[in-house]
Amino acid sequence: MKSVYKSFLPVACCLLLITSCSVNKANNDESLKKYFDENKVDGCFTMFNNQDGEVTVYNMKYDTMRFSPASTFKIFNSLVGLQTGRITDEKMVIKWDGVKRWNEDWNKDMDMTEAFKVSNVAYYQEVARRIGKDTMQQWIDSIGYGNKKIGGSIDSFWLNNTLKISPDEQLGFLKKLYFDQLPFRKSVQQMVRDVMLQDNNTAYQLSYKTGWGFGEDGNAIGWLAGWIEENKHVYFFVTFVKAPVKEIDMRTVRLNITKGILKQYGFFEGKK
Repeated sequence: MKSVYKSFLPVACCLLLITSCSVNKANNDESLKKYFDENKVDGCFTMFNNQDGEVTVYNMKYDTMRFSPASTFKIFNSLVGLQTGRITDEKMVIKWDGVKRWNEDWNKDMDMTEAFKVSNVAYYQEVARRIGKDTMQQWIDSIGYGNKKIGGSIDSFWLNNTLKISPDEQLGFLKKLYFDQLPFRKSVQQMVRDVMLQDNNTAYQLSYKTGWGFGEDGNAIGWLAGWIEENKHVYFFVTFVKAPVKEIDMRTVRLNITKGILKQYGFFEGKK
């Protein structure tokens, strides 16, 4: 389906800050609580309707709290890697290092597109090492990504709670990526948007990146952050999940919550 990115530029011109909105101006929708309760988790959901500027939030206490971005940082890592040439394009292969990891999907040579889709930690750790600490810090500072801290380890700061970002900040970052408002080449931002696309059909286009890690308190945390397009209208959303058990099926939980909420709001039918 033809891209609709340019259709929103007049509205997007005012969206210059990485933070998405003031939660004081958001609509609080407590009806979304059931989706978290059904899955026995805590968390929040935030959505921005770019057409009318409406912001909807469930559980505002988490919306501006910062947490490890976990694998949602692969969006940023991809942008910097492509911009600096450490990733030549989305088809650049990094050889498997021979170390067997818990996810069998990671144990092979892989290009960026596949590494992004299967959330290959090792691939992106190597990308970060090639970028280097100083360059990575410069880009994080220039964007104002979360708390802007990377500490002493270039290949784990987005996993070990050094770098943190809030759901609200994630939303603002995604909006700027969608509208080519980040300080990267437009071709770079387009490549990253392309690899984020998960569902593409005549009714809607759904793009997102997931994340899964553990907070400083030992609780499991999960992300699903992206946007959905229907009838040339775009809606940005962030689902954040927090659970006290490490054995949670985060892959299923975060997607079920997100799709349940989107369905409640009338998405997936091409009528929005």
